[in-house]
Amino acid sequence: MSYVGPDFDPPQPRRFRRGPLTVALAALVPGALIGWFVYEAVGGPGDSGGTAAGSSASGAPVSPSGTASNDDKPPNPRPLKGKVVVIDPGHNITNFQHTAEINRKVNIGTNWKECDTTGTSTNSGYSEAQFTMDVSHRLQKILERQGATVKLTHDGTSPAWGPCVDERAKIGNDAHADAAISIHADGAAAGDRGFHVILPASVHAGAADTRAIVAPSAALGRSIESDYLHATGEHPSNYVGDGTGLVTRKDLGGLNLSTVPKVFIECGNMRDSDDAALLTSGAWRQKAAQGISAGIVGFLAG
Repeated sequence: MSYVGPDFDPPQPRRFRRGPLTVALAALVPGALIGWFVYEAVGGPGDSGGTAAGSSASGAPVSPSGTASNDDKPPNPRPLKGKVVVIDPGHNITNFQHTAEINRKVNIGTNWKECDTTGTSTNSGYSEAQFTMDVSHRLQKILERQGATVKLTHDGTSPAWGPCVDERAKIGNDAHADAAISIHADGAAAGDRGFHVILPASVHAGAADTRAIVAPSAALGRSIESDYLHATGEHPSNYVGDGTGLVTRKDLGGLNLSTVPKVFIECGNMRDSDDAALLTSGAWRQKAAQGISAGIVGFLAG
């Protein structure tokens, strides 16, 4: 800051006479500087090429053994290589044309239940089966890009209906899936909002024995719940699960008969207008697939 003004005159520089000592020093300084630069270029005692201890020639950190650190490596672009994931799109678009077949009862361990159902729909007629197939195909593409081998229980054209819930579980079992997920959307009352992930209860009855998969399935479910919430912004269910986004059930054949880690996800409530606005948005369904994928990656590669 300058204080030059009406009451202050700028200071005048003083002139100094150069004595013999000043002239001698001026002659010595350039030579000393040249010597210092040469020293730095070739490296001082104990240096290797002039790099600082703890870093490589590029400046990257090095380990005590002298090798570059791996801490800053980019994340693995194919974290699911070698993993098998089975996706089960809930219901089937043509189930309504095969009522006799889907009403046939199958053994789910704890009791007998219909082979399958038609599912629900939004008030405007967008069906749960359409939703689950769309999200499943989006999820399949994401997982395959990350290296996973992905198998769907059905692809919307084959089989023509179903498959039955016991067959859906068998497909995951036969594939020796590292993780399996069944995609759904709920049909609760208007005002009931949010998503929830359904975990298998411990069941040991008839053809069902989930005891070995309860713990890993719970870990899978928690991972999906967290990442789905983050990716979609959809809140955990306000009508089941006490706000946790997690529910445990023993009445679903797809879980009871599974021998691999498996969960269901109810992505939202199709009968609520606010949730329906999300479920019918392609951009939002992509977020749903991304959230589910992130949860599966967190479980399998975490």
